[in-house]
Amino acid sequence: MTPDTLLDDELLQVIRSRAAGYDASNTFFAEDLDDLRAAGYLRMFVPTELGGHGFGLERVAREQLRLATAAPATALGITMHLVWTGVAKTLLDRGDCSLEFVLREAAAGEVFAFGNSEAGNDLVLFGSTTRAEPQPGGAYRYFGQKIFTSLSPAWTRLGIFGLDDSDSGHPLLVHGFLDRAAGGYEILDDWDTVGMRASQSRTTVLDGAEVAADRIVRKLPAGPSRDPLVFAIFANFEILIAALYTGIGERALELAVLAAHQRKSLKNDGRPYSSDPDIRYRVAEAAIAQDGLYPQLDVLARAVDDLADLGASWFPRLVGLKLRATENARFVVDQALRVSGGRALSSASELGRLYRDVVAGMFHPSDPESAHSTVANAWLGPPE
Repeated sequence: MTPDTLLDDELLQVIRSRAAGYDASNTFFAEDLDDLRAAGYLRMFVPTELGGHGFGLERVAREQLRLATAAPATALGITMHLVWTGVAKTLLDRGDCSLEFVLREAAAGEVFAFGNSEAGNDLVLFGSTTRAEPQPGGAYRYFGQKIFTSLSPAWTRLGIFGLDDSDSGHPLLVHGFLDRAAGGYEILDDWDTVGMRASQSRTTVLDGAEVAADRIVRKLPAGPSRDPLVFAIFANFEILIAALYTGIGERALELAVLAAHQRKSLKNDGRPYSSDPDIRYRVAEAAIAQDGLYPQLDVLARAVDDLADLGASWFPRLVGLKLRATENARFVVDQALRVSGGRALSSASELGRLYRDVVAGMFHPSDPESAHSTVANAWLGPPE
């Protein structure tokens, strides 16, 4: 086994070998999921005493970075399960057991998906277009539409939230976990995208889906919140997404180097393009940009693991990392395309697929506008 990873080289190569087929046929990464489950990958955040590996966020982020070098769409789907298990561990590390059941159920083989994204909801976690209707005994029924629900063919638990405005003076955002067997929802077969195709992040229509009272984990006032759940979601989501796109950049750089050595220049007596000064400059530019992400990713993930108190600086740091990672990956992929030449234009090209996959990075929260607003407020205060 490759040191310090659950993904040995053989398994990683098997996963890489499937990625093109999943992409071409627009099908879910079912075999990858089976192999990752068998490797204990879905139990990384689960404490050892509950049957998991007990990894912290720094280690999990590195594992996800490695997985993304082989199959970004698979890594994206798995990220959503890891976000929830990571949230549960982040809370548990801080003495909050409210999501411990997530860790116990993940240890038992349940697959968690992230069902919070909504079209047109630029409030993200601070508002919702989904209606949450209270039921007798503390349960809730949800009505609305969730987009980008990765792992749609495979999840057994779906983390969702919605707005309970039954008390108009005190609207609440109600977070809970839906059991797949509960019904009251429809998963649309609408995932036919440019990139990240194997993630099968389909639309989920909630039409009275009921979340049991013991799976309602928070009822928070609508609007910005300092609740630890919000921090835990934000930290795990932004860091794991950043790790994924850092992995895409790493693989693109590898492919650029390979292409530079393989391509020959007739103009320069058949010498490889790796001797061409312009090509060397592009590869160097990509390598310099890529190299700066690893320490930032490690430091922020380690800060979560170490229960660091970064106060108000947490959110600008997290959005800065996510934005830098996704934009940097696009830059590195672009340089790799220029180095590789027209062969990358083929739909069967791995680099061409990375070019399509990396575009998804701009759509994950926080988007560039939101990220810049968060950082500007941190440095300048709110606008007058």
